[in-house]
Amino acid sequence: MITKAIIPVAGAGTRLRPLTYTQPKPLIPVAGKPIISFIIDQLIELGVQDFIFIIGYLGEKIKNYVEQTYPDIDKSFVNQEERLGSAHAIWTARELISPADKLFIFFGDTIIDLDFKRLLEEPYSCLGVKKVKDPREYGVVEFSEDGLVNRVVEKPRIPKSNLAMVGFYFLKEVPAFVEALEYNITNNVRTNGEFPLTDALMHMISQGVLFNTLEVDNWFNCGKRDVLLETNATMLDRVGYASSNLPPYDNSIIIHPVSIGEECQITNSIIGPHVTIGNNVKIHGSIVRDSIIGNYTSIQEILLQHSVVGNDASITGLRQSLNIGDNTEIDFSVISDKK
Repeated sequence: MITKAIIPVAGAGTRLRPLTYTQPKPLIPVAGKPIISFIIDQLIELGVQDFIFIIGYLGEKIKNYVEQTYPDIDKSFVNQEERLGSAHAIWTARELISPADKLFIFFGDTIIDLDFKRLLEEPYSCLGVKKVKDPREYGVVEFSEDGLVNRVVEKPRIPKSNLAMVGFYFLKEVPAFVEALEYNITNNVRTNGEFPLTDALMHMISQGVLFNTLEVDNWFNCGKRDVLLETNATMLDRVGYASSNLPPYDNSIIIHPVSIGEECQITNSIIGPHVTIGNNVKIHGSIVRDSIIGNYTSIQEILLQHSVVGNDASITGLRQSLNIGDNTEIDFSVISDKK
């Protein structure tokens, strides 16, 4: 029995620019751990050892990270030269997934909480889903009277369900899946100019393949800054993610939970809560909370909150020396608002 996992990570991460101009989205750290590592670690716990990564934008960085961090897994990298949709991305690796008896598909910007072992008890292929307030932004699942999936729709204008697909799929009919990909691309079956995975799944359903759903406990779609920071805070609050036994930092206060990397210099500062800091970061005279800070970044004399800062960045704030008389009001926020 051959089980494989395919992880598409070719997207440009446009909603997180300018951060993703130089840093691929799957490598952005959350609670001290790159997003893609959450995915790989969960699949390894399920017993998966054969991985396929669809890379594109900044793909070499992802390839280098995976090769260095996970030397013991079997891994292949396929370059998607044209970004024509999620189904097209997977289709580029059709020769690698064809030998599989079971296939996991896990999109590279998604973190989910799920009892993955429940999948092994499912008699049919399975779609990970979660109830959402506005289904029009997602691929949506609809059901027949027997409780099985009878339709999947990409970003419906008038949704008939509030169950959105979360970017995690478990397929037991791999030959039917490859045939569906081939059929849609050969016949140029597109939605909004692309080949979404939703259309391939719908082709399988029309051919009689049975799908069930499994609702995830939590779904963090880390393509937006606010969700990224929310995910960082949630994970840091859990056991095992925040740093412990931190070294003493000069005249500084650490408010847990935080994740602080190696070789960091922190002086005269207050850090936390819910802060992830990379390696070799220098922070002086600053307050940092609810933020993610990349490697080799320098931060001085600033209050930083609800922020995502990339690698090798330098931020220096304003230092004021004032001699103020009675009945005076000074609002520095007015100055910053005009910039």
